[in-house]
Amino acid sequence: VASPAALVALSFSGAIGLTFLMLGCALEYYGVYWPLFVLIFYFICPIPHFIAKRLSDDSDAASSACRELAYFFTTGIVVSAFGFPIILARVEAIKWGACGLVLAGNAVIFLTILGFFLVFGRGDDFSWEQW
Repeated sequence: VASPAALVALSFSGAIGLTFLMLGCALEYYGVYWPLFVLIFYFICPIPHFIAKRLSDDSDAASSACRELAYFFTTGIVVSAFGFPIILARVEAIKWGACGLVLAGNAVIFLTILGFFLVFGRGDDFSWEQW
């Protein structure tokens, strides 16, 4: 069971990460909202893990390969989320300062997602696994 302090810490770190992302978009000096497309990566990041968790409950023989494939896809999603603002800055769609703020937001958000899985992924009866 997650403690209230862990829930507060996760929500606070998520808010900090989204603040970095919004600062990279909304500051008057930057003023371009293209980096908000990185939100798509935040939403699809946990999906391979959820699918692998559902499929690996049935058979132990395929669970390792399925879990490794989920790690591979998740790593690709995370690397793409870090590469997207760099490519936008490289083609001068956004400024490099905005890229730095988005990368800082990415680091905080993905650490928050990892923290969510560490806090709620223990396999108890009241967790995200029942979804």
